[in-house]
Amino acid sequence: MSIKLSTQKILKKWTDFNMHMNVAYYLQIFDIYGADKLMNLFQIGEISAKTQKKSMMILESHITFNDELIENDKVDISLVYFDHDKRMLNYKLEMINKKNKKISSTIEILSAYVDLIERKITLFEGEKIKIMNNYIKKNKKKFSDKNIKFSSKLIK
Repeated sequence: MSIKLSTQKILKKWTDFNMHMNVAYYLQIFDIYGADKLMNLFQIGEISAKTQKKSMMILESHITFNDELIENDKVDISLVYFDHDKRMLNYKLEMINKKNKKISSTIEILSAYVDLIERKITLFEGEKIKIMNNYIKKNKKKFSDKNIKFSSKLIK
């Protein structure tokens, strides 16, 4: 199971001379239509960066390319796994081709909460921890920790 975050249509400008989606756009789709939605949900995205001068920065990622996408394919971006500690997030997203239901790509992310003024990793505020914990509690049955690479880096 997973949690659907968005659906996107593969645009011609995202394709290359091989007539399939270029590698760079997989990351862009995951970032804009998956990660940004999560960060805003947990109040640690763009608004936090602008108002509190704190936001997330990626430390590590692992991306897979499982099945080709071509122009006009539609994909669902879904959250497969989510966890956190006092200063970092670990989550995994998948991109599923709506036509054939195959996983086209996955990405796992380890990111840190950063004070943008000091440019240093900092602790999540209590209300943000509470939002994330409530989200996990509500959705835990939809998550799968299969093939998760970075969970051991969270300090619980």
